[in-house]
Parts: sequence; C-alpha cells; structure tokens
Amino acid sequence: MTPCPVAVRLPNWVGDVCMALPALRLLADSGREPLLFGRGWARDLLAGTPWKVEALPRGWRAAAAAYRASGARDCLLLTNSFSSAWAARWAGLACCGHAGDWRRLLLAQALPRPRPQHEVATFHALAAALVGANGAVPPATLALPLAPAHRDQAAAALAQAGVGERFTVLAPLATGTIAGKPKVWPSFRLLCRMLRSAGETVVACPGPGEDAAITAALPGAVVLPGLGLGAYAAVCARARLVVANDSGPMHLAAAVGVPVIGVFGVGDPGRTRPWSPTGVAVGSALGWPTMQDVWQEIARLAPLRG
Repeated sequence: MTPCPVAVRLPNWVGDVCMALPALRLLADSGREPLLFGRGWARDLLAGTPWKVEALPRGWRAAAAAYRASGARDCLLLTNSFSSAWAARWAGLACCGHAGDWRRLLLAQALPRPRPQHEVATFHALAAALVGANGAVPPATLALPLAPAHRDQAAAALAQAGVGERFTVLAPLATGTIAGKPKVWPSFRLLCRMLRSAGETVVACPGPGEDAAITAALPGAVVLPGLGLGAYAAVCARARLVVANDSGPMHLAAAVGVPVIGVFGVGDPGRTRPWSPTGVAVGSALGWPTMQDVWQEIARLAPLRG
C-alpha cells in the first residue's frame, strides 16, 4: 500500500523555505510524498522540484478546505503560529510541529522548541519525527534544483544586460529587523565600488518594489529587474560569488551551491548562516564586520583578477 502524502505548511520567508529543503527531501526519501502549501512565490521558487506546491488561501476555513481536498492525513508544520496549527487540525490532519503559542493540544506530535541550533537542523528534526527517523542528520547542502525555464530566463537577462561569464552578485537589502535593528550591512555601497575598481562586474536582482533602493545602494551595478525567485536563483548559480545580508538571497545562493558570504551584524549566524560547504558567515549578532573582514573572505573564496 502506498503511504499517504504529507501536507507541509511551508515557512513564510524565502530563506526559511530554502533551509527546509533537507526536511522536504527526507519526507520524499522516506516514501511520504510532500504536498506543499505556502505563499504564492513558493511555486516559482520550487518549480525545479518534483513536488506539488499550492498557494495556501487566506483565512483558516479556506486553508482547512485546501488541506482537506489534498487527501493528506498528516501535516508537517514548519510554521510556529497558532493559526497554522488550527487550520490543519480543523481539516482533520494529524499534525507534527513545535509546541508553543498554545498549540500543544492541536498537535498529534508536539515537539519542544530545541536549544539554539541552525534552522536547517530544526526543520529536519521535525520531518524526522514525523517519519520515525529521529536522530537523522541533515545533509551538508540544501540542493535546490533549478527549472530549465529559470536557467533560460537567467541566461537571457544576463546576455541582454551585456554581462559576461565572470560576475559577483550583491544583495544589499534585507526585510525586517532584530531587536529593532535593521539587518542591513551599511558598507555595501563601498564594497560595490571596490569590486568595480578591481574590474569585477557587479550584478543585483531587485525584488518587487526594490529597484530604486537597489540602484541607490549599489551605484554602477548591473540591475536585472523583474526576475522571479527561480530566475534569481539561476542568476546566482551562474555567479562566481554572492555577498548578501542575513536574508533570502543569502540562502538562495547557498541552495544553488555558489560561494556565498553572509554578512551578519544583528542576527545569530549559528541559526541562519549559509548552509553550504562554500558558504561563510562574517560578523556576529554583536556587530558588523569591517570591510577588511569581508574583503579577506572574498579573496579566500573567489579571488579577484590580478
């Protein structure tokens, strides 16, 4: 008998969805087909995977109806809100997730939030609990497969902009704050100037509504507007290096295996550093790195010409 699929409530942030990839792969490798529910952009981001991705409708009643129509009996909750657990439980699904936010009674498997550890390990442990593989260790890579159409879009955008094979992607923006402090390294403008002075082409891919902010943050960079997340990931995959804040683009770069430097100043690298053998975190939750710190990592990971 074929095991029933598992409904998966994806996280609400791009970086978190990337960090959840090993957990999703563990479900699939265990014979439990993941049926993914999340934000509308998740379908584009995960278009290269074999998994079905649905945009979860707003409102707990509509969400419950979508879960019920999926045919799943179990649900893996990669979100921590009460409302996400309530919608899945109302649909009659047996839910596995973290206790907290008054969710314990809604969960068939209520796991305590673990001691501080990387989010990849946290998501992977939830999936392991659901399939009975407690103690399983997540792989060393996120391994986001890219759709051929996204590779073609990236190649076309770069060619149209006159970008050759050698370029660096900078991602100077970041959504949200930690303890009221923005997650944006204030020296991206200087880094862009230094890279260009060294003969490097700098590329940036603004998200919706970010064109002006990207242009202001990176004078002289080649800006590729209008790309979806899948095409953005494909651009990163063609780069020789990505430098980003603690943000979605940092995890996109890690997920496609390109060398990536994550710049930290307020977040905890122990929880969200780039999960990649070719990724490194510079800085800490206690303060931003210097330009020299970042430049040294660039020289180590992806030496410039000359």
